Amino acid sequence: MTEAEIEALRRGAETPVTAGPADLAAVAEDLSAAFRTDPQFCWFLRDDARREAARLAFMKMILKEIALPTGEVTRPAAGGAVSIWIPSSQLGPNSLIQELRVLPTILAATGFGRLGRLSAMRKVMDELHPTEPHAYLWFLGVRPEAQGLGVGSRMLKAGLAKVDAQGLPAYLESSNAANVPLYRRYGFEVTQEFRARPDAPPLWAMWREPQAV
Repeated sequence: MTEAEIEALRRGAETPVTAGPADLAAVAEDLSAAFRTDPQFCWFLRDDARREAARLAFMKMILKEIALPTGEVTRPAAGGAVSIWIPSSQLGPNSLIQELRVLPTILAATGFGRLGRLSAMRKVMDELHPTEPHAYLWFLGVRPEAQGLGVGSRMLKAGLAKVDAQGLPAYLESSNAANVPLYRRYGFEVTQEFRARPDAPPLWAMWREPQAV
């Protein structure tokens, strides 16, 4: 990326725009690239030549079925990073119809051999999720070529400003130990380290009390 492109991305991350259905393909591409080496995705996604396509299809599915209808998907105007915030009031078990609708995409993403891994991860995350009202930061991702440039922190700051304006606490699960210090700098604290199964990589549950505006 050129210096001008980097600076434009940083500015865009400070004032992210809300993505809509027309942005689905571009947002999915950014998310898929951002989580290409994520430990959790590497653990539950199929491990063959179809992994790249499977991860992209998986991202499109969660955006279409969950993130866009129930949450707020934001990104810099030119793309390159994505955050997904979901109000806790919108969280809950999927309907049977929805589960059946997404099952082919999930099976294509994991393969039969790793479906149990994703199921175990979903189960433990649901069990540990706080029950009090909060804003849930489901995803925050930056494309690899834009990582380490302050884009993620700017996106996080912008999102938390909205959360604080509502007087809400915030919750997330960090799937990468390297990101825990970033979240701590913005007021999150680790409440629990856990694994979906003994062979799974760790996740860090993090909670942030509302901050005065």
